[in-house]
Amino acid sequence: MSSNGPLTGLKVVEFQGIGPGPHVCMMLADMGAEVVRIERAGHQPMNPVVERARHRAAVDLKSDEGKAFVKQALAHADVLVEGFRPGVMERLGLGPQDMLAANPRLVYARMTGWGQEGPLAQAAGHDLNYIAITGALDAIGKRGELPVPPQNLVGDFGGGSMYCAMGVLAALFERERSGKGQVVDAAIVDGVTSLMSFFYGQPHSALRTVDRGAGLLGGAAHFYRCYTCKDGKEISVGAIEPQFYAELLQRADAPSHLREAQMNPANWDSYAEDLAALFVTKTQDEWCALLEGTDACFSPVVPLDHAKDHPHMKAREAFVEKDGRWHTAPAPRFDRTPNTIRDSAQDGEEVVARWRQES
Repeated sequence: MSSNGPLTGLKVVEFQGIGPGPHVCMMLADMGAEVVRIERAGHQPMNPVVERARHRAAVDLKSDEGKAFVKQALAHADVLVEGFRPGVMERLGLGPQDMLAANPRLVYARMTGWGQEGPLAQAAGHDLNYIAITGALDAIGKRGELPVPPQNLVGDFGGGSMYCAMGVLAALFERERSGKGQVVDAAIVDGVTSLMSFFYGQPHSALRTVDRGAGLLGGAAHFYRCYTCKDGKEISVGAIEPQFYAELLQRADAPSHLREAQMNPANWDSYAEDLAALFVTKTQDEWCALLEGTDACFSPVVPLDHAKDHPHMKAREAFVEKDGRWHTAPAPRFDRTPNTIRDSAQDGEEVVARWRQES
């Protein structure tokens, strides 16, 4: 399937990896980029959704032939995305100094957890470890309990792939003025620290704190948390502003005393018990009928496998069925150059050969 997305014509070389690197390249490919994925021989896709729209090439990076092929690809590419430990690409003779000398316009993106330098740069790690040293993990969970791993959304994807993709696009924009590529050092610890900027910048108080299970946004406030319904399903309420809180209480027919001193943390535990007792009297569907689509700041808690069936998600076509498999729709959306979901193919060698002819 061809593409007319906003990055159509962009040539990307991706080195096989896991986590944020493939997600970066999925987003670039969804927006029209042509991504050649360098893989080990015999590799099978681990995640056909995240690894969609790739031109795959089986390459032995330790062989002279494999290195020569990669260098040919990079000589004509706009972007390289790799996620090895620092020094690996250099030992292969594919480091940024050599590749930028051969192709001065190359944007060389390095996606790692710890970054290219620092005492932990050579250590193994995963999402949970990276977010642990940034202050983010310490804030997630219930009071008196251990932190709760937030899947790998905060580190790998929030602080990792999204910042790497933004760095790539920023470097491409700057290249239009300078004509030169550059190295993008995308470290998850840096991205997550940036995500925490709001909390560093706000004055700390009982309302606004990153103490675990405390504060307005941390799960302590009775008007910003989840509740269980009569049928065992769950709902979320996020009625922070007074007018939204008042609408929530009015529509839910909540006890009148809950209207008093909403923002006093001393009331939150007892008020939460009152709301819990209220919300358990109706099913999730009944609460949706009363509250969803209003200014009560309400939503049902929907399992991932059912998210595609929610009326709003269905109307937005947030999930797309292709060849019998459900995919997350490309994001963000463009009105004039729309994104497309494309198939992968084992034709990376042919694509690189075409790049050479086009140059």
